[in-house]
Amino acid sequence: MDGANVAEMGAWRARNRIILQNRNQGMKRTMNQMNQDKNQNQKQNAFFGRKTGRSKHRTGTAGTVGRITKKGQPGSVWERMKALLHIRRHLSQTQFIVYGFFGIILTGTLLLMLPISNRGGDSLGFINCLFTATSATCVTGLIAADTWSQWSLFGQLVIITMIQIGGLGFITIGVFISIVLRRKIGLKERGLMQESVNTLQIGGVVRLAKKIIQGTAVIEGVGALLLAIRFVPEVGLLKGVYYGIFHSISAFCNAGFDLMGFREPYSSLTYYYDDWLVNLTIMSLIVIGGIGFVVWDDIARHGLKFRKYMLHTKIVLVTTGILLFGGAFLFFILERNNLLVGMNLSGKVWTSLFSSVTARTAGFNTTDTAALTDGSKLLTIILMFIGGSPGSTAGGIKTTTLVVLLLNIRANIGQTYGVNIGNRRLEDDAVRQASLIMITNLTLTLLASLWLVALQPDLLMSDVLFETFSAMGTVGMSTGITRALLPASRIALIVLMFCGRVGSLSSALAFTQSKKKPPVMQPVERITVG
Repeated sequence: MDGANVAEMGAWRARNRIILQNRNQGMKRTMNQMNQDKNQNQKQNAFFGRKTGRSKHRTGTAGTVGRITKKGQPGSVWERMKALLHIRRHLSQTQFIVYGFFGIILTGTLLLMLPISNRGGDSLGFINCLFTATSATCVTGLIAADTWSQWSLFGQLVIITMIQIGGLGFITIGVFISIVLRRKIGLKERGLMQESVNTLQIGGVVRLAKKIIQGTAVIEGVGALLLAIRFVPEVGLLKGVYYGIFHSISAFCNAGFDLMGFREPYSSLTYYYDDWLVNLTIMSLIVIGGIGFVVWDDIARHGLKFRKYMLHTKIVLVTTGILLFGGAFLFFILERNNLLVGMNLSGKVWTSLFSSVTARTAGFNTTDTAALTDGSKLLTIILMFIGGSPGSTAGGIKTTTLVVLLLNIRANIGQTYGVNIGNRRLEDDAVRQASLIMITNLTLTLLASLWLVALQPDLLMSDVLFETFSAMGTVGMSTGITRALLPASRIALIVLMFCGRVGSLSSALAFTQSKKKPPVMQPVERITVG
């Protein structure tokens, strides 16, 4: 073999060695990646307590969280956190908010079951504590036991904390904490904030969160100070200040929880029916908390220049004014020969106004709700069903939903194109969503009413409807049947309160997945409607 052939053979062998080395390195990288994926799957499976086949680690028994190594040591917290973050990335914004509220309710339930939360040390039981925690977190006000008589100071603090979190939304509070800690707020967090407070656009939500927390602190602080002026002379300095803070938070968040049980259990604010300071302060807090955070921001930017307000703000303010004063006038007419008999003119005016305001998802009462006439009960049910405004602490189908539905009826009767108001045309999606919200809320409420009547046929239908509409609207007013309900009936109200706060559509969407539009749709066929 000559020198040229030897050189060519050496080069060929060198190329083959390089190719084999690259192939071996690629196979090693592939095997390493497969091992890493396998280890990651084993860690995730171990976090949920599932068997992982021929793994070097074995999981614990049912109910054990984390994995157990051969040495019996639990898996690291960091591994569990990574698994939770993996789950978080697969949750939609709606699902995260719904599950977040559910977690807060469960935490509050466990805290209320502690002996330290109860005055006598005896727990009310899981169902009653769950009912109270749901009512507080969903800012409703329906109670299984008198708040002052049953719960200790610790239990009351747990309740008022859940009210504050439920009223503002845990997303808003979380964003504000991130602002204070100067942490970066990503697009996902901004999207959650937008979904939580029902803003029209994602831009400026961080600034809005800061305004919400600061504005809430100022408004609740002023309300607490005004209420303390009345409570301090009655119960002393410390208790008076504490009662002022508690009732200010409860009123602003439209919760309806009170501590007036020291006078008489379940008496609410009946001892202050003609007190202008208590009535005006509580009503102002309810209205301010119920108009919505977006409306706050619009008023703060444009002052009292009504023409510069957004269409949303104009609808909310006008509708709120009509419902409040119109409702007060109707209450005055319907109760003039009943509850208003024997009151002076000032007491009649304050009672009528308060009855109209509190029905907008607040839950306080200055009169005996059970003694209302049938007409007043029906009026209260209508106001409870409508509720407050979007992005607020109030519940109900919301004022804008009512306006959109009425405008849609007018447009169809007048045979006009589109739903128009204020030289603007509303989106078709707004009309569709308003119809879905009303039908869903009404259907859930009527089904719950049938459930209660079937379980407890001795209850009056008017009282049952009042109770279920109060729960769905997160109002908290009751004719007194809450304490007589069976556990199964209370579970139905728990579901209504949860759906009423989170949103009936959001609650349903949390358990469904969005589907893409199919490439081929079914053929159309006409049916007769109406």
